[in-house]
Amino acid sequence: MNNPSKIIRSENLTWPDLERKDYKSTGSGFRDVWRFVLFGEQEDESGLNMQTRYFEIGDGGYSSLERHRHPHTVVIVRGQGSMILGDRVAELEPMDAVYIAPETVHQFHADRGEPLGFICVVDRYRDRPEIPADEDELKVWLPDPEVRKKARI
Repeated sequence: MNNPSKIIRSENLTWPDLERKDYKSTGSGFRDVWRFVLFGEQEDESGLNMQTRYFEIGDGGYSSLERHRHPHTVVIVRGQGSMILGDRVAELEPMDAVYIAPETVHQFHADRGEPLGFICVVDRYRDRPEIPADEDELKVWLPDPEVRKKARI
């Protein structure tokens, strides 16, 4: 019997045996973000119905402002930063855990003088994120002008 259980060794929050990937292959509205897919993408992991990924945002960078139908969870493992989560801006510290409910607008920022790294667990098969088309749509997504000031599109 072939047992696909495994350990993937890390070296300073990188995984030499895995490919470091761009955050997204197309688009804009994000800066200095890359990722590793730790589990849920390999053929021998077909039993997993989720993906476990590590994202890192360089100092001053940010993820895309988006929303989607699927939920996901995040655990901050490196650095400090902030995020837009629905109708508020929240500060992030190491080991903070975040639940992002379906259709919740969100964006991560490495805005505290250091990179921000986090583990994200998400459905293996999921819908594509939506991003606001322009400033007018951004006002609908984020009605509070103070929260909207933080947004990068």
